[in-house]
Amino acid sequence: MAETGSETPRKRADARRNAETLLDAAAAAFIASGVNVPVRDIAAQAGVGVGTIYRHYPTRADLIVGVYRHQVEACAAAGPELLATSATPYEALRGWIDLFVDFLVTKHGLAEALQSDDSAFQTLHAYFIERLVPVCEHLLTAATETGEIRSDVKAFELMRGVGNLCIGAGGNPDYDARRMVALLVAGLGR
Repeated sequence: MAETGSETPRKRADARRNAETLLDAAAAAFIASGVNVPVRDIAAQAGVGVGTIYRHYPTRADLIVGVYRHQVEACAAAGPELLATSATPYEALRGWIDLFVDFLVTKHGLAEALQSDDSAFQTLHAYFIERLVPVCEHLLTAATETGEIRSDVKAFELMRGVGNLCIGAGGNPDYDARRMVALLVAGLGR
């Protein structure tokens, strides 16, 4: 009986890792080939069978929502981690904004699907705001309290500004969204 109890957590950890691998592979495939990439390509990249994907995500919309939520959670978890490991709160904020830009690149890969009428996508924007604005606010507050950045910037407006700079790329190879975002973040400093 004790053996069964010890096996359960390991299986759950394995299942969690497999799910993360699958979602990371799907995100990469969506960026490279769009959300209509064949499921067999995602399965091959993740090292799982097609049936595994359909068992966890019965429809393409379910998979897209899964990828989106996974990316939001990774971005949300990174904020406190960066704050704990970075030299300064401002460095943590800059690192988090870089991750946020990476997230937005994936999100824009999903933009067409997210704009559809599919009911599965209707709550995602609220979820995004609910999970990420507090993380950004916490980082801004920490950097403000150390005197590293100005105190009149709100998390939502910063995130919206970063998002607008990322949208500005529009596939133009002469536009470097990451550089523009770095300039924005540098402008926060005192």
